[in-house]
Amino acid sequence: MSNRFQITDYDIVFSGLKEGEHNYIFNIRDTFLKNFSFNELKNVDIKVNSTFTKKNSLMKLNLKGKGSYKLTCDISNEEFSYKVNSELNYVIKFGENYNDDNDQYVIIPRNSYKFNVAKSIYEMIVLSIPQKRLHPGVIDGSLNSKTMKILNQLSPGSKKTLTDPRWNKLKDYL
Repeated sequence: MSNRFQITDYDIVFSGLKEGEHNYIFNIRDTFLKNFSFNELKNVDIKVNSTFTKKNSLMKLNLKGKGSYKLTCDISNEEFSYKVNSELNYVIKFGENYNDDNDQYVIIPRNSYKFNVAKSIYEMIVLSIPQKRLHPGVIDGSLNSKTMKILNQLSPGSKKTLTDPRWNKLKDYL
């Protein structure tokens, strides 16, 4: 697959496929997410192994993403590489209209002959982003940046806590 985004590159044409497992590999880069107007991640390099299982009356989709992307730390505002190892599973059923409201199955129209996995891959990647984005150096105390030095000086337990002298009068009331 090229760096250019083609939605059809993510089609799995199941019409004519034999019953059983079929494997597909998708290499995801920044371009993929930008097409969903999602710009929070940089240097995206994720390999998605997809197992599409066709059965008589339904299909299953298993996506496993492994790789990395860059995040910005919530505390230090420093970029860091985040390792991704995520998985998403769907059951694909046939029905009247397309419906992906349920997080365990997708309904596609009965006359469908293909299933596009782009949105599923996008959801898997977005769900892999941690709620709290912490640089590993912030966690283990090894990050040596200007921001961290200022935060350490301002922390209540530091020796060089900067205080406003106007607050000193309040100490007399304790």
